[in-house]
Amino acid sequence: MRTALLALSHSKQAQGLIVAVPLSRRAARRFVAGETLANAVEVIRQLNSQGITATVDYLGEYVSSEAEARNNADEYLRLLDAIQANGLKAGVSVKLTAMGMHVGDDFCFTNVRRIVEKAEQIGSFVRVDMEDAAVTSRTLAIYRRLRDSHPCVGVVIQAYLYRSQQDVAALIDEGMADVRLCKGAYDEPPTVAFPTKPEVDQNMLALCRQMFDASAAHAADLQLAVASHDDQIINYAKAYAYHHGIGRDRFEFQMLYGIRRDVQLALVKEGYKVRVYVPFGTAWYGYFMRRLAERPANLVFFLRALVGR
Repeated sequence: MRTALLALSHSKQAQGLIVAVPLSRRAARRFVAGETLANAVEVIRQLNSQGITATVDYLGEYVSSEAEARNNADEYLRLLDAIQANGLKAGVSVKLTAMGMHVGDDFCFTNVRRIVEKAEQIGSFVRVDMEDAAVTSRTLAIYRRLRDSHPCVGVVIQAYLYRSQQDVAALIDEGMADVRLCKGAYDEPPTVAFPTKPEVDQNMLALCRQMFDASAAHAADLQLAVASHDDQIINYAKAYAYHHGIGRDRFEFQMLYGIRRDVQLALVKEGYKVRVYVPFGTAWYGYFMRRLAERPANLVFFLRALVGR
């Protein structure tokens, strides 16, 4: 089922059918803040009122023209203006394939640098998202170029890739390990990614240890965000940090908008920093399908919404 849903996330025909159904939009609102900037601002304001910060993603990926990529970057500049104007506690997340990576890496770097410079100007933050394994090396290369002169930039590492422990080690050595650790949401072959959930989980725990151990030795150079809805991962991170004297102010938990809201609030009450990933925009289809693929309960919710139950 997961493989089928991930395949559908790339299908233009399926996208046309699903997006055309008004009830699909309503179901998508569980995971997507809405289609407009105003929708996103209202969601962020509500999260902030609960003690939760946000990282905001203007949805879109795999653009093939300079004009599309520049338009996407312009939307981020407007988003950052809105964050500043409304006094919101939020940064932004960007996908490099939406910034023109398929046009060229130099063009992509120049385009996304506009966003980074604006974020730096207003005291905000930019997270470079990680996409499918075919662009991992290029994504890390562009991240390094940005991070060289802009400390307000971080990156994402995916636990299901075999290479991730080596990537984290290199970033730690370079003093660039501002890392959001997640399991990964794309359909990857067993030649590059762990094929089973237990293996992915174990690597996620290993990556947490790797970052926590480095943080204890080089606290000023590293930042860790543990991005998971899994109780095993969350409880492990809490326990490991406690037993190794790593304060709750030195890392944060990240979750997706619309998922496990009760856990988000519980973590805040316990004194942990929590950040929620808030996507918005009209290009919500691919993101929404990946959320359905992650958990059967999400698919059940969608099907019930379609039949009005």
